[in-house]
Amino acid sequence: MAVRPLPYPFGDTVARQPHPRFAELRRSGAPVRVTMPYGGDAWLVTRYEQARFVLSDPRFSRAAAAGADVPRGRPGFEPAGNLLAMDPPAHHRIRSLVATAFTARRVELLRPRIREIVDALLDGLTPPADFASAVAWELPVLVICELLGVPPDERRMVRECTETLVASGGSVTPADVTAARGKLAGALTTLIARRRAEPADDLLTALVAARDEEDRLTDGELLMLGVALLAGGHETTASLTGSFLVELLSDRERWTTLVARPELIPSAIEELLRFVPLATVADFARIAVQDLEIGGQAIRAGDAVLVQLDSANRDESVFASAGVLDFEREVNHHLAFGFGVHHCVGAPLARLELRVLFSTLVHRLPDLRLAIPADDVEWRRGGLLRGVASLPVTW
Repeated sequence: MAVRPLPYPFGDTVARQPHPRFAELRRSGAPVRVTMPYGGDAWLVTRYEQARFVLSDPRFSRAAAAGADVPRGRPGFEPAGNLLAMDPPAHHRIRSLVATAFTARRVELLRPRIREIVDALLDGLTPPADFASAVAWELPVLVICELLGVPPDERRMVRECTETLVASGGSVTPADVTAARGKLAGALTTLIARRRAEPADDLLTALVAARDEEDRLTDGELLMLGVALLAGGHETTASLTGSFLVELLSDRERWTTLVARPELIPSAIEELLRFVPLATVADFARIAVQDLEIGGQAIRAGDAVLVQLDSANRDESVFASAGVLDFEREVNHHLAFGFGVHHCVGAPLARLELRVLFSTLVHRLPDLRLAIPADDVEWRRGGLLRGVASLPVTW
């Protein structure tokens, strides 16, 4: 007899803790059948090794998951031609163009400018301050817009459109998502034309040159890539920034440890990436292109499979004391940025922004603390990503 799919998500997911149901599912060993908010039923993977398998095996296709009829956690969907909805070799061709701008070595060259932006944002703070609006939601959008050459007067529009793209429900409709994507595309069309006429020292100029000089990007590919970079280049980092600070300041010993030992910050960032859940709901399905098996469960060709990354990152069979935040964890191959060919191309930039920000904070504001109880922090609702709506701090 067929097992009745579980309604998903399993409960409210706005704050810092993964749903306890995931620990139960990890122990069961096999993927579970769930009914997604949009697009029907899918298999949900919660264990680490199974997650890596789905994220890296070519028998699971992202291109086949493009369009509106795919199980997903939000009203929006990835259109065909988007980098997130491609398989090799087309994916490799486009990703290689942008990956050269996000290598660890090239991103490191941005450190002085990121430090300047962080210092300027912190200079504008007076206690008490809302860290969310003043810093967490400002820093990443400033960095990615500078990198792509987006004019200052269009940065608010970028933020607003991105929030619509990653909305997980509420009043946002598929038509709203399409309109937001179109608005970003319109702004980029104008900017691309400007960069063709007046090249600048930014990533968009380099991508335009790749289209015009090497004929490797079509106009549509260039436009979709620009939209993906704008939307993905700041929302994730902004959400992580606020969540990380709540996690650190809610336990004073964690913060004082980093103040006393700032050399721990790189490993602390990696541990926070593992430990702090980001998504409110699993998304970006992959479609099995042939019959196979995961954890003893038969997966049929055409089935949608989703990966619960925050559950995989708490897998006790991989991470000793997985439920403990350990800044000195020696081996930490977390999946916060994904795995396989779709591993987040902007991961080096996100890491650098987080490291520079928290290194600066422990140096400049060692007495930083929450101005309200941690349980009273207001979290954003209705989005694909968890993030603070406001974060009152003082020092």
